[in-house]
Amino acid sequence: MAGLVKAKKYDWKDSNLALFGSDLERKVKKEAAQTEKAWIGAGKKVGLQIWRIVKFKVTVWPDDQYGQFFNGDSYIILKTYKEPPSEELKYNLHFGIGQYSTQDEYGTAAYKTVELDTLLDDKPIQHREVMGYESDLFKSYFSSITLLEGGADTGFRHVEPTKYKHRLFHFHRDNKHNVVVRERPLSKHCLNSSSVFVLDLGLEIYQWNGQTCNKDEKFKAGHYLSSLKGSRGGKPEIDTLEEWDTPETHKFFTFLSPDPPEDIDGDDEIDDSFKPSLFRLSNESGSLKFNLVSEGSIPKASLDPKDVFIADTGKQCFVWIGSAASNEEKKNAMSYATVSQLHH
Repeated sequence: MAGLVKAKKYDWKDSNLALFGSDLERKVKKEAAQTEKAWIGAGKKVGLQIWRIVKFKVTVWPDDQYGQFFNGDSYIILKTYKEPPSEELKYNLHFGIGQYSTQDEYGTAAYKTVELDTLLDDKPIQHREVMGYESDLFKSYFSSITLLEGGADTGFRHVEPTKYKHRLFHFHRDNKHNVVVRERPLSKHCLNSSSVFVLDLGLEIYQWNGQTCNKDEKFKAGHYLSSLKGSRGGKPEIDTLEEWDTPETHKFFTFLSPDPPEDIDGDDEIDDSFKPSLFRLSNESGSLKFNLVSEGSIPKASLDPKDVFIADTGKQCFVWIGSAASNEEKKNAMSYATVSQLHH
């Protein structure tokens, strides 16, 4: 659900990380986390909790909107679970960045994710989710994931006929046989015969079945519409259309522009000038240091089992923990990876 961020070169020599990862820095973080009202009850029992960043603040995301993510927003997701027979609580902590979320929101989400990790005594395993490329683990938390345009303030559940924003949804089965739901521009050029599309007008909804769409996509769309209608008090009228039996004069097409959208594939903008980089996190000198090892390539030969390495491709950030890495290096690995991502 998080978006790819334009990559920019960053000179680590200009940064001041002297206290980053130190006991003092962690103590300050934990004290700050204990004053964050949004974290009250976080990770206290098995279940899923989601927060959204609003004007630099962490706000609780409503339960009835779990699985819906706007590409203009940033989110923090905590999954608390147990592994029987143990009663110990364990955690997966995800932060997702929308494609058009601002850098300030992205930075706040990343920092607050690390803060929550510190509050939970570094027990969570941290994950970064990219919008449209969510991990299987992340997807397993939801019956369906809907990727929406704009920010949550644009509204989705609340429907007023004169104010509701019309939306076109694409239901498509990916190569892992999961049906992905994503909002697309209101254009005829977004339709294709191999998928199912839903045109949501608020109180009037159309399901358009492409001629060669599969049964999974149809089933997912039908279930989605049933849930949507229920959330709106049963008010919406639903009409199912088959491509082969729907003339272009049908009302459905009057809501779609005849012009192609600027970005029909919805690809994220990537700066091709970014050079893949490899960083090393080591306390071999007696204090924790984070240094650039290689820029322009990520050589496998540079990896040392005594340390932690962070490989940044511009699209993804990988943390490699050596088998002989120290506890200090291990517990700070994700924090430094987050810092790396903030400078994209």
